[in-house]
Amino acid sequence: MAEKKKVQDTHISAQLKDLHRSLISIVSVMNRPRNDERLIAEAGVHLDQALFRLLVVIERVGPIGVVELADRLGRDYTTISRQVSKLERMGLVIRHENAEDRRMREAVVSAQGKAMTDQIDQARERLARGILRDWTPEDIANLVRLMRRFAEDLEQGTRTG
Repeated sequence: MAEKKKVQDTHISAQLKDLHRSLISIVSVMNRPRNDERLIAEAGVHLDQALFRLLVVIERVGPIGVVELADRLGRDYTTISRQVSKLERMGLVIRHENAEDRRMREAVVSAQGKAMTDQIDQARERLARGILRDWTPEDIANLVRLMRRFAEDLEQGTRTG
C-alpha cells in the first residue's frame, strides 16, 4: 500500500510542476506590455498601460486601499498612490473614507471608469473567443470553474499561510 501512495505522490508532484509551468506561462503572457497595448487598442481606449492595469484591478476588487492595491500589484505604495491620484484627476476613480476606519481612503471606479473597463472587458472577450475558438463549451466551463476554485483556494492560502 505504501508503494501505491509513493507512485501517486510522484504523479501529483509531476502534475503540480506542470501546473506551475502553466501558471508561469500565463503570468508571463499577461505581463507582456505588447499584450496590454493590443487590448487597449482593441478596446479603443486611451490610457497608459500602468494606469490601465490599476483601473482594472480597482474595478474588480474595489473598494480598495492603496496599500492593499500596491501589495496585489507587487508595486511600491508611493507609486500606486500617485497613479490612483492620476486616475482620480482623470475622473476614472473616486476615493472615499473607509466606513470602518476613517483614516483609510479607498478607491472605487467612477461611472466613467466603469464604462472604460466595460470596453476593456468587451475587447478581452473578443480576443479570448479567438483563443478558445476550438474549445468545447464544456471545456470552457470546466476551465472557468477550476480556475475560480484554484484562485479562491490560493487567495485563502495566502491569508492563512
